[in-house]
Amino acid sequence: MISRGSQLSPALAALAIALLLGLQPVTTDLYLPALPLLARELAAPMSATQLTMSFVLLAFGIGQLVMGPLSDRHGRRPVLLGGLALHTLASVGAALAPNIEALIAARALQGLGLAASVVCARAMVRDLYEPHEGAHVMAWALSGLGVLALGSPLLGGWLTAAAGWRAPLGAVAAIAAITLGIVAWRVPETSTRRDPDALRPGPLAAGFRRVARHPAFRAWATLVSATYGGLFLMLAGSSFVYIGVLGLSPWGYGLALASASLAYLVGTFYCRHLLTRHGLAGAVRRGALFTLAGGLGMAALGLAGSHEIVWVLVAHWLYNFGHGIHQPCGQAGAVGAFPHAAGLASALAGFMLALVAFGVGLWLGQALDGTLRPLGLGLGFWAIATSAVAWTLVQRDGERFELGSAA
Repeated sequence: MISRGSQLSPALAALAIALLLGLQPVTTDLYLPALPLLARELAAPMSATQLTMSFVLLAFGIGQLVMGPLSDRHGRRPVLLGGLALHTLASVGAALAPNIEALIAARALQGLGLAASVVCARAMVRDLYEPHEGAHVMAWALSGLGVLALGSPLLGGWLTAAAGWRAPLGAVAAIAAITLGIVAWRVPETSTRRDPDALRPGPLAAGFRRVARHPAFRAWATLVSATYGGLFLMLAGSSFVYIGVLGLSPWGYGLALASASLAYLVGTFYCRHLLTRHGLAGAVRRGALFTLAGGLGMAALGLAGSHEIVWVLVAHWLYNFGHGIHQPCGQAGAVGAFPHAAGLASALAGFMLALVAFGVGLWLGQALDGTLRPLGLGLGFWAIATSAVAWTLVQRDGERFELGSAA
């Protein structure tokens, strides 16, 4: 472990990172059971309803390009506090939105605030740990994220059934405010080196080019983007399929989504086992088998027009289990070669991920047709893409961290 940031014990570091990264599933998952009701009550078409998810991710991606360099220039803590405050206020605005346009705008502001949380959390791992140690800590943190992802749809389903679609968005505001309080109280600054040129256009552009050219970054960032493409597809589209096509209630859908989050959580635990025995590249090589099985299974169900909820869940679980292996390895690996520009590397990786998710959301708004077919074929596509990257680029370039040490 690196000595800087010694005020933050490994356990507290994992907890803080879990809370910060966990705001992402809280922001995206908690209100999913409310989407069909929200669409009806605001008289919003499918395409506009999908924008409440897509614009979070678009703002999240663009925001990281700003928040990452800001955190390299001014430190993680001030960027974190500002971003969490924005997220909290925007969440209140979303809960009170009078129409779909105001809700989309508030969700975009949530995405900007979320960018600060996630990019700083990833950068903090590199501030404190070397890449292989960081993958272990990231796996612990993502296990905590998995717990939040597990509870979010359950809470969202219960709140929607009890109090309507605004209640889950109010819960997001409360969780963001609690996270802000914990960070202000217990999380110190972890970056001991400031980059005075981090926000200057010339050096900033050169830094992004340097990161983008690094083979290890390209391998891991592409892997994370591909695996999240499938995950976001299920997040954004599954409520309309599980509720509208398969006939589940909002509470039943919350249970289904929570079970998929549990599969992801188990995957993060298995990831730590694989890391110990096989390292970063070996872990994702094995994880891709689960990803491919889940994606191709869902594609087969979609093509067959199946309405068997059990088999749909099994495919969903397998994909999420594989995601629980790819995500901690990919997030640690993407910043591994950049100990002095971790914020910038994290920002670029997050931007790539968000662009993929935004494209998936736009496609879903047009493709959902009242059957399982679009969801199945989409997940099959992303499973093939993720497995191809895990078995090629990552195996060739994923361990080449030393080449970026001067970045």
